[in-house]
Amino acid sequence: ESRRIRKISEPILHRFIGMILGVVLFPVRITLATLFFLLMWPVARLRLAGLSAAERAEPVRGWRWWLFHHIMLFLSRAVFFSVGFLWIRVKGRQAGLKEAPVLVVAPHSGFLDMLVLYATGLPIVVSRAENCRLPVIGALLEFNQSLIVSRKDPQSRKKCVSQICERVTSDARWPQMLMFPEGTTTNGRALIKFKPGAFLAGVPVQPVLLHYPGEPDTVRWTWKGQTWLGALWHTTSQIHTSVTVEFLPIYTPSHDEKQSPELYAENVQKLMAKALCVPATDYVMEGRSPVKKLGNLSLPLEPPAQETLRLLREHGCVAHVEAVMNHVIDSCHSGQSSMVTADHLAALLGLKDRKMAVKICSLYSKDDTVDLRQICVSVSAASGFRSLESLIHTAFTWYDADQDGLLSADDLSGLMGALVGVPQYSITEMYTALTARGRPTEASLQDLLMTHPVYRRVCTEYLHSSGSADGNHNGIPNRKSD
Repeated sequence: ESRRIRKISEPILHRFIGMILGVVLFPVRITLATLFFLLMWPVARLRLAGLSAAERAEPVRGWRWWLFHHIMLFLSRAVFFSVGFLWIRVKGRQAGLKEAPVLVVAPHSGFLDMLVLYATGLPIVVSRAENCRLPVIGALLEFNQSLIVSRKDPQSRKKCVSQICERVTSDARWPQMLMFPEGTTTNGRALIKFKPGAFLAGVPVQPVLLHYPGEPDTVRWTWKGQTWLGALWHTTSQIHTSVTVEFLPIYTPSHDEKQSPELYAENVQKLMAKALCVPATDYVMEGRSPVKKLGNLSLPLEPPAQETLRLLREHGCVAHVEAVMNHVIDSCHSGQSSMVTADHLAALLGLKDRKMAVKICSLYSKDDTVDLRQICVSVSAASGFRSLESLIHTAFTWYDADQDGLLSADDLSGLMGALVGVPQYSITEMYTALTARGRPTEASLQDLLMTHPVYRRVCTEYLHSSGSADGNHNGIPNRKSD
């Protein structure tokens, strides 16, 4: 009993100490960090002052490099020292420019990972075009001679790829490049699928690992959990935040890897995951959530249906869910609109707290309305209230827009979106597989989902996966095979 009380009281004590330290340390550290950060702005501007556009497109040399580069290194260290990174431990040796033109860093945990730029000598980075408009940040990107890409513009992405290949194959004319191949922040408990950008040129890369061994972990800033401001508050509230930058041996690609950047990226991901003792997964970020691609279907790491069931269990409503699902099926069959508000959903599910209904709505849509068909189909599939055959029959009836017994590609998109709980926009590959079996009838769809080597995994593995049933976003239900 005393051990249980101690286990409960320790987090409360840590939180209390953190609040006291935060009140004292946060304003002091943020003031110092802001001061050093603002001092970077004139240094960044002076480095390229007076240069023409053509000269700025070439690597900075001479006095402009050695003078301003070392000042910027000092200010960078001062910023992170002020935030609480009093020591930065380095393991291994950083490869020279000619040995490895590209440094690939993982896991990417949050904005504080930028300290790796100091530890690696301020290499060139790739950044979103939106960042150029941010105060100070835009000047720092210009100082760094970063490659800028607009993710919404295909031509910009194509140009960026060309520039990456040009710089890393320039025979040491340009400095090293540093890239976070995950392309977004994660909780560090797995490596999501690496993007191929760092591997397109087929040159050797040096994997670099970031470790935050301290407890509690205050640095992570992911799609779910604390905000960036929360991460900053909790980090600056620590006496000291530990970090280790580990340089792994240079990875030289094989002939096959040079021909296939995807294979190269996957093998480096596996190597880094093994060194980190975490899984290498196939998940990618789509919007603000991690998803796994299965035949162009997007399967979220946290199925909305599993989270919905968890919330209902917490409020003791699971006993009513099956009756509610049957009621919803009847109402949808009767021709009533399937779109409902959070208030209507709360009444249907017997929820006394409207906020819970709003939260369930947010799992399926961006506002306080939701398509009942999505909740009904996905929750029934995840919970096993109905057999899969019965559920597909019901969903087929709902989404067969022409009521002709045949599914169009749009019909299939809506049906599969309801089944997995998130919209499915890239359905072409699955629709091709469906029509290859003949007319896109209900029987053909049943057969596809039961026997196809890829799509049957939606039913056998994904819908009944318990990896996320507890609502813990640290759960990673899949691991790549070696």
